[in-house]
Amino acid sequence: MTKKFNPRDISWLSFNGRVLQEAADENVPLSERIKFLGIFSNNLDEFFRVRVAGLKRALLFNEKEAKEIFFEKPQTILEELHDLVIKQQQKFDQTWRKIQLEMAKQKVFIKTDAELNAQQQEFVRNYYEEEVESNVIPLLLDDARAMPYLRDKSLYLGIAMRKTDWEYETRFAIIENPTRTNGRFLLLPSPKGEKHVMLLEDVIKFNLPYIFSYFGFNSFSAHAFKITKDAEFDIDNDINTTLVEKIEKGIKNRRKGKPTRFVFDKDMDPALVEFLIKKLNLSKKDSIIPGQKIHNFKHFMGFPKVFKSENTPIERTAFEHPDLTGRQRVSDVLAKKDVLLSFPYHTFMPVIDLLRESAMDPDVRSIHITIYRMAENSKIANALVNAARNGKEVIVMLELRARFDEEHNLEWKERFEMEGIKVLLGIPDKKVHAKLCIIKKRVHNKTIQYGFVSTGNINEKTAKIYGDYCLMTSNRGVMADINKIFAALKKPKVDIYQSLKPCKTLLVCPTDMRDAFIEHLEKEIIEARAGRKAHVIIKVNSLSDKILIKKLYDAADAGVKIEMIVRGIYCAINQKKFKEPLHAISIVDEYLEHARVMYFHAAGKEIVYISSADWMTRNLDHRIEAAIRINNKKIKNELIDMLAIQLKDNVKARILNNALDNSYVSNNKGPHRSQVELHHYLSKKTKQD
Repeated sequence: MTKKFNPRDISWLSFNGRVLQEAADENVPLSERIKFLGIFSNNLDEFFRVRVAGLKRALLFNEKEAKEIFFEKPQTILEELHDLVIKQQQKFDQTWRKIQLEMAKQKVFIKTDAELNAQQQEFVRNYYEEEVESNVIPLLLDDARAMPYLRDKSLYLGIAMRKTDWEYETRFAIIENPTRTNGRFLLLPSPKGEKHVMLLEDVIKFNLPYIFSYFGFNSFSAHAFKITKDAEFDIDNDINTTLVEKIEKGIKNRRKGKPTRFVFDKDMDPALVEFLIKKLNLSKKDSIIPGQKIHNFKHFMGFPKVFKSENTPIERTAFEHPDLTGRQRVSDVLAKKDVLLSFPYHTFMPVIDLLRESAMDPDVRSIHITIYRMAENSKIANALVNAARNGKEVIVMLELRARFDEEHNLEWKERFEMEGIKVLLGIPDKKVHAKLCIIKKRVHNKTIQYGFVSTGNINEKTAKIYGDYCLMTSNRGVMADINKIFAALKKPKVDIYQSLKPCKTLLVCPTDMRDAFIEHLEKEIIEARAGRKAHVIIKVNSLSDKILIKKLYDAADAGVKIEMIVRGIYCAINQKKFKEPLHAISIVDEYLEHARVMYFHAAGKEIVYISSADWMTRNLDHRIEAAIRINNKKIKNELIDMLAIQLKDNVKARILNNALDNSYVSNNKGPHRSQVELHHYLSKKTKQD
């Protein structure tokens, strides 16, 4: 029987394999290759915390029900995942060895505790005593004691200790690596022309005789390990509990999550490995993975800047949008025309400026905005606080359930409310993922409204590295629908479907977005069957919704030309019967491709949407999302041009085939790297305008 879908989790591992390809690519600058290793590691940690944990819980489901959700039996997927993870870990280790050879050519070395010269030994000893010692808590282990609480995301040293006069006995201890307070890297005094870097765990290893001097141990074997825990938590339906209390309770329960993975240095004392597996209640069904010396590689995303200046074909400095140069106010521009910001090529400043203007404008009465993830020291948040202090009504829809940002958002909730900002907490069983803002001002007894609809988070930090679109507009239909969405969010107990149905300009989840895209696809099918041109382009982060995939199959079967740019999860499979095979690529490059764009030929009318929603069931049925149709002809053509640029990529594009083997797009045309070409395209338009 021909398989109809690739399981989501197998497809996700294939995506992380593309990240690993970037680390292995010798054409990528060395600092970027190290960063990609960090991204790969961080991605994999989250995958085990969420997806693998979910699959293990699904083993308790009815098998037929579980297969419907996961596209395959959970046990079958888990077995395949285990094999794939081992293979990827081997490639990771091989890549890291090659990178270290390249580092050596640049005279950059990572030094272990056994490789220090006399000056460095004294430096490390002093650094430990002055900066690290107060943060180190050694914990002795034995059969009689309960296993101490181990943090998810933390790195530990497992230590086997002996005394000279002990013939057989070995004592065990663990130490948590205090990277939260001390960071992971220490720059050492180095010979001229060289850069020596030491990892914090090696600083601790060097000082083990000092740390355990009271016990008389004189032989130490210390190796790194980490555990990954089930990070999902259920929001219970206790009507007497507020959402905030549920989130706080969920975060606490997450800390108690069952380990889903145990990764350790393969050279660790075998008896200590066995002891830890036993104490952590792990079994053969769990992911027990022997690895290399270094773990928690996510910290390497922030590796010290020790390399010579490296050339990159992408100019990292963002430029101003041609419609927003000079001293004119953003709101004045939006009163006359729509503006499409393309991040990270365009600067994010107009979004911040719009909110700052509104905070100071005496005519502005209110600001409504949705927030999913914010930057650490958010200028957006500061502008909203200033607006509230200036007497504006500020209403923030703050999604407390943004995964792994729950605590961060709870802190923002408290601060916002202290400043007089009203915080909405959304719908009980629906995450609010739409990226919306509406600003209202009163001039000469007339209400003026403007704002934006975005594909990405309102976050000035990620806007520098995520490819996203933000349409800034004063369109009345769009503003009317944003008002309706906020009215629904203010009344979470009212039927959300009925509240959002009146939206006429925006496509909204969970009410009509999927149906609208199905209708567009059906019209393309009619055109194809009539022998006329039919063409669809879909750009999303992930494609896993069975209903939409089946409709894409129908379209391919009818002869509709379907081109897709899917960065991550891709569950579709080409079938032999298709009259026009699906053409899908994934672009993984310096910037993270995050925008969602849908193009339909529409009998020559060419319809284009940008959206906050991926084509995933969770987005379409279980989140509040918004897509906006682009009616401005100039902006629509610009988006079509940018899709065409990406579809031509033959440098960073991989083919998404049935095997998910991540083959690069290869043709006899000259090199075309889409992120470089997009920068050229947009900067050229800036100069022309």
